[in-house]
Amino acid sequence: MDDSNLTPRQLAILNSLGVVPKIREDIVKAIGAVYPVSKATLMRDLEVLIKLGFALTQGKGKATVYISKINKLNMPIDLEEYFRDSSKIRKTCPKPFNLEVFDHLDDIFTNLEIEDLKQQNIFLSSKRKTLDPSIFKKEIERFTVEFAWKSSKIEGNTYSLLETEVLIKQMKEAFGRTTHETLMILNHKKAIDYILEKPDTFKIISVEKIISLHRILTKDLEIASGIRNTPVAITGTDFIPLDKRADIKRALERLVILINDTSFPLAKALLSLVLISYIQPFVDGNKRTSRTISNAILIANDFYPLSYRNLDEVEYLKTILLFYETNNLYHLKRIIINQFKFVLENFFQG
Repeated sequence: MDDSNLTPRQLAILNSLGVVPKIREDIVKAIGAVYPVSKATLMRDLEVLIKLGFALTQGKGKATVYISKINKLNMPIDLEEYFRDSSKIRKTCPKPFNLEVFDHLDDIFTNLEIEDLKQQNIFLSSKRKTLDPSIFKKEIERFTVEFAWKSSKIEGNTYSLLETEVLIKQMKEAFGRTTHETLMILNHKKAIDYILEKPDTFKIISVEKIISLHRILTKDLEIASGIRNTPVAITGTDFIPLDKRADIKRALERLVILINDTSFPLAKALLSLVLISYIQPFVDGNKRTSRTISNAILIANDFYPLSYRNLDEVEYLKTILLFYETNNLYHLKRIIINQFKFVLENFFQG
């Protein structure tokens, strides 16, 4: 199912269906505040959704109900409308951590998506064998530079890509940058070096391995290591993370089981990317840890790691906040897929 050509109104209709069957009048009420719609227009949109396999019907005549065929986690949501100041679909209220989310993350990629991505995949080990060793090494260095730069930039780091390359390759600090910014980038490099030294280590994930990578990423940055035991607040959202160490550790343990029980590497990477951020196990450095663990998993499973070079940071942060508030993975999954295709097209060529 390809939803890329759906209109914003059709996405709103699909999102309104949820998991509870709705008659036409209920759909009109659900979307009317944002998209006033006539009966004829609604019928045309519903026919499109049914034809494309997004929805189905039950009953006949006025008793006809419409049902979404999409898992709520993968339901398309209009990201621009959701974060609009006058949004009608974003609710302002406390949104506590949802423990039940772990029970609904088994099939985040469809079988068709998995087959398509597997067909496009190029195994990292095959490139190691076929590429000149010097070229392969340079490509690993290029990935390290780009990932360290973009992951740090997402955290507010002001190093440019060129300055990051000079720092990593020549150990020359950029003029006007802080020690904190310099260390953040070098810590990313150390984390990637650690992963590449023993990639098989991350075929199986553990709480201890997550903590170890966080410790490397935050070394000398005045960030406490280990699982936090204090509440944290997140800018721009009403999401309320877990606040007790025991609860956080249990959530991490459930995450580890879920990742290890998942077979498709990109699904593993997506789970770690979103759920480490969602659990917020550390005082700071959660998102950079989630991105790094995701790459460790991909490398361990012979997939290209993601550099995120062309990632829109604002869009990425919005998709994370969207998951915090709704547990919706639709846009973040699209980011993972697009970044995967990007590295296949731009790295280890030859």
